[in-house]
Parts: sequence; structure tokens; C-alpha cells
Amino acid sequence: MAPKGKVYRGSVKDFPGFDASQDAEALYNAMKGFGSDKEAILDLITSRSNKQRVEICQAYKSLYGKDLIADLKYELTGKFERLIVSLMRPPAYSDAKEIKDAIAGIGTDEKCLIEILASRTNQEIHDLVAAYKDAYERDLEADVVGDTSGHFKKMLVVLLQGTREEDDVVSEDLVEQDAKDLLEAGELKWGTDEAQFIYILGRRSKQHLRLVFDEYLKISGKPIERSIRAELSGDFEKLMLAVVKCVRSTAEYFAERLYKAMKGLGTRDNTLIRIMVSRSEIDMLDIREVFRTKYEKSLYNMIKEDTSGEYKKALLKLCGGDDDAAGEFFPEAAQVAYRMWELSAVAKVELQGTVRPAGSFNDDGDAQVLRKAMKGLGTDEGAIIEVLTQRSNAQRQQILKAYKAHYGRDLMADLKSELSGSLAKLILGLMLTPAQYDAKQLRKAVEGAGTDESVLIEIMATRNNQEIAAINEAYQEAYHKRLEDDLSSDTSGHFKRILVSLALGNRDEGPENLTQAHEDAKKLADVSSNDSSDSLETRFLSILCTRSYPHLRRVFQEFIKMTNHDVEHAIRKRMSGDVRDAFVAIVRSVKNKPAFFADKLYKSMKGAGTDERTLTRIMVSRSEIDLFNIRGEFIDLFDKSLHRMIEKDTSGDYCKALLALCGGED
Repeated sequence: MAPKGKVYRGSVKDFPGFDASQDAEALYNAMKGFGSDKEAILDLITSRSNKQRVEICQAYKSLYGKDLIADLKYELTGKFERLIVSLMRPPAYSDAKEIKDAIAGIGTDEKCLIEILASRTNQEIHDLVAAYKDAYERDLEADVVGDTSGHFKKMLVVLLQGTREEDDVVSEDLVEQDAKDLLEAGELKWGTDEAQFIYILGRRSKQHLRLVFDEYLKISGKPIERSIRAELSGDFEKLMLAVVKCVRSTAEYFAERLYKAMKGLGTRDNTLIRIMVSRSEIDMLDIREVFRTKYEKSLYNMIKEDTSGEYKKALLKLCGGDDDAAGEFFPEAAQVAYRMWELSAVAKVELQGTVRPAGSFNDDGDAQVLRKAMKGLGTDEGAIIEVLTQRSNAQRQQILKAYKAHYGRDLMADLKSELSGSLAKLILGLMLTPAQYDAKQLRKAVEGAGTDESVLIEIMATRNNQEIAAINEAYQEAYHKRLEDDLSSDTSGHFKRILVSLALGNRDEGPENLTQAHEDAKKLADVSSNDSSDSLETRFLSILCTRSYPHLRRVFQEFIKMTNHDVEHAIRKRMSGDVRDAFVAIVRSVKNKPAFFADKLYKSMKGAGTDERTLTRIMVSRSEIDLFNIRGEFIDLFDKSLHRMIEKDTSGDYCKALLALCGGED
């Protein structure tokens, strides 16, 4: 069933000992009389390949003179009926039906059009066009043109030709030229040359485009997705982003679509059915593994939690297994992970904060504004927010001194007296130096009953040597204790050893060493050692806590070559608890630190309630380092801006202060 030379990655296979007439009879018996045996129907249909189902349809007609699909429609109802009937159609006819439904009647389901046309191969597109003509006696291109408009329509028409280049031989000169042309068509142009985007993204081979995207990142300092979001809009933007995602990894694109179909309230059943049916004999195993790696839960379990009845049972059969139980790692996900480390290694991204030193700064003038805002009855929170969120930390330190010199008062004490709640914590955090702020967060995490391990991990795993040295000094000065001693007394085991190692701030800062990287990867990959002094955790600690970031990126690439596992997945599979979380945080920080913080910000606001401590801590601590980059990663990862999520999830003056630090809407 797999193309020649390729390993089959579907979850549904040809049923051994298949007998079309016997299956047709079994289905007939399941539907005759009063009611129907839905369990028998779903068991049989989900365990046959599409080719076998087509043969069953023919045998059913020969034996009973009836149309099997019509009988199934009559006997079944709702989502279960839609799923089973979709399975009975050949893939091209199933796609044709989806597109016909998407453009029929009032309004168009653009998401369905985008999903199908952006993800199918040339041959699948040709089969789809022919099936549409056969089923509806209409021209698919003419129907799409009649129902869409503008650049969105033009790109759909290009995709409908099914003429994407398929040659794996890539010209380096053409890669460089295409990357340059895309940059000049968007970021460097007044307005946007959409035709250039359509031509390159609609016709070049996937292998070629992957290299173009890498080159684009090198010359522009940003991923192509971010430029598309900035330059294009509406359905055209969504279509081009879908094309880019499918070029990078079709499995990852579908994993994301499935996740979004089930997350939050309600389920987008049409999307769920369409993907589970259409990918069950193509790349469902790859989708499952990417899903497990990306969302930290198995596709199987998410379907199980989000659906019910026979519909759920049928979907789980198509899924084909639970990766939370099996823990297998598949080739496609390994390739995606390898490319991510490659991108991480070559990207020359300039880190930017959102808070910069104010021009024409006057510390005495600012001190006067702040005193006026707090004097007398009531407090002018707006004035305080406007001054303190628009000054750099160094300027705020000058304001502290000017306030004391001018009024003989402690600005921190006055702010603490006048403000309250989340706003007070944010503003007071801004007034501390970065090292003082981190030291205070660490102290809070270890003092009193219980330890906040997540805060310890976040700070210790992401700060560089200079930042760690400054934190140690600030901690000693503020609390008259060594940070290392407090970490040691409040934690235990391997987790304690990881934190103590990080607290030394002795990470190597040199370039990669390829020979050493190979040895390090070999050490991490070795699961055979029974020596307790050389435990798995000890080996990971000795490498992850001491090697430089450029070197670790190479180690993690070598690890994938040796094991076909991404190192993060291996950590999750082989470790648990705080040790696992600490190592994962280091790995994610090495891979893409702004993305690590974007993920933490998203989790602090998603769902019911807001984790204001995490939200405040990251917004304050990253505002002058990389919050601008975090904003970019946030919209890339979650298809919504950080600004908009803060606006939706917080309120009042706290919201105003956070938005001021955020620095803009993307």
C-alpha cells in the first residue's frame, strides 16, 4: 500500500484474508430488521482499507441489488453516519464531496478549501479534479473561481493545476534568488507583490522551498511565516501559511488542525472527520507522533476525552493506537525535529526587547510626575504606568535616586502604599534591577511551606552565566544567604544537583566541537549502563548543564541521527517529575528561548483563570531582553497575538501596564 521504496505510515491496512462478499453479507445482516448493529458496522469498516471498502460496495450491489452507501445513510445518524459514509468513498471522491459542500449554498467554507488544496500532492489534485467532474458533472476550477475572489482565488487556481515541481535536485543559486525575491516582494517593498508569493509558493518543489525558507530566515532574521502575517491578510494569508506549513511538514500541519478541532469548548467534527478519514492510509502514524511531541498528550487520548459513543470508537480505530502507552517515535517526527535543530543552529536572530531607554529622559521630571500621582486623596495609576513602563530599568534606578533626593522619601515604599494587587506586583517588579527581581522570585519559590519548582526551573534554566552571577550577588545581598545553599536545603536528589550545577553559572560559552558533540550524543543515547554513579540523569546533567548552546544544538542533532528520537521526547519517555521538567526547559531554551517563554505565557492565560504570577514575571523579566521576539513566536505558535490575549484575559490598570510592556499589537 505504500509507494515503492517508502515505509507505509498509515494506521489502516489491508485486512488479511479479505472476502468482499462475506463482508457485504455481514453488513447486510447488521442493518436488516429493527435497528442496526452499529458496533459490527464500525468494527468491519474501520478495519478494511479504502480499496477493500470499494470492493465491498460492489459486492453488496451484486448480492442485494442495493447501494451500500445509501443503506448506511438510512441506518446511521449524525456524526457517526458522516464518518462511516466518508470512509466508503474513494479518497478523491471524498475530497470532491468536501469541496462541493464547502462551496455550495450561501457562504464558503474557506478553511476546508485551504486544508485540502494546500496539502494534496499533484496526483491527488489531478484525481480530485477528475472525481469532481465525474460526480457532479461540473468543472472544479470554474466552481472555485465563481465562489472566491482576489489573490485567494488566484492561489487556489494555481494549486488546482497540480503542477508543483517534484524534482529533488535543487539549485543553490535559485534558492538564494527566490529567498531574495520573496524578501523584496514583501518586507523591502512599499506594499506587497502578491504575485511573486503566489508564483514561488505555488510552483516550487517542497525540497526547494524548505531551503528557500532557511535562506529567508538567514537574510531577513525572521521566519517566512512572520513576514506572510505582516504582508498578507484574510483568507489569502491563511492559505499561504497553510502552504508553508505543509511544505515544512504535512504531518505537523494536520496535527495542529486536529488539535484545534478539539481544544476548548465544542468540537469541529467536520474537520476531525475529514482529517481522520483522509490521512488514515497516508501518514496517520506520523501525525500521531508529531501530535504527541507538540501537545504533550496523545491524539488517541484527546479523541477519547472529546468525543463519545460509536463515533468515538470509530475515530479511535482510525487513530490506530495510543502513543501515551506505546511511546514509539516515528521517522517523520524525527525528521521534523532534526530540521528544527538545524534552523535553530543557522538562525541569526537579533533579540529585541519592547522597552527601550526613553529619549530626552529627565529623572527629576519623572520623579515629580510620580509624586504628584500619589499625593493627596486617590492615586493616578495611569500616570504611574505611563512613566514606569516607558523607561528602561537603568532609567528607573535613576528615578529612584532622584525621588529620594527631591522628596526625602522612598519611592518603592510609596508605590507599595498606593498600589495594590497584581498592578502593585508588576510595578514594584519593574523598579528592581533584573538580578534583584530574579533573586526575589527565587526566594519566594523556596521560602515557607512547599517549593515552587516551576519558578526555579524557569529562571535557572534560561539565564546566562553573567545573569546567574548577578543573581547570586543580589541574593546574597538581599537575604544574607547563598542561593546555592537555599536551593540545596529546599530540593533533593537529581533535581537539587541540576539546580546547584546551573547556579554555579559555569556553562561553557565556546562554539560547537563536532567530535565532542558526537561523543556527548553517544553518552546521552546509552541506555545500557547499570552503574549508579553514571546514571542517565547524571549523564544528562554533565552535558546539558555545562555545554554551550551552539554545542548542545549539535549534540541534539547527533542524538537524532543515532536514535531517531528527538532529545526532548527521549527525556519525557525516560524521566519524570522535576528532573524531566528541568531538562526539557533547558532543551527548549537551547532550541528557541523566545518560543519557550511564549509557550509559558500562553499557558498562563489559557483556560479558566489566569496565572498572574507567571504572566507578570515573564513580562517584567523579558521586557528589555527578547519580549519583541517572544511576541513573534507567540503569534506563530498560537495564531493569536500576545497583545490580544492579554487584553482578553486581564483587566483594569494591570491590563494597561501589561499592554504597555507588550509594546504593540501584531
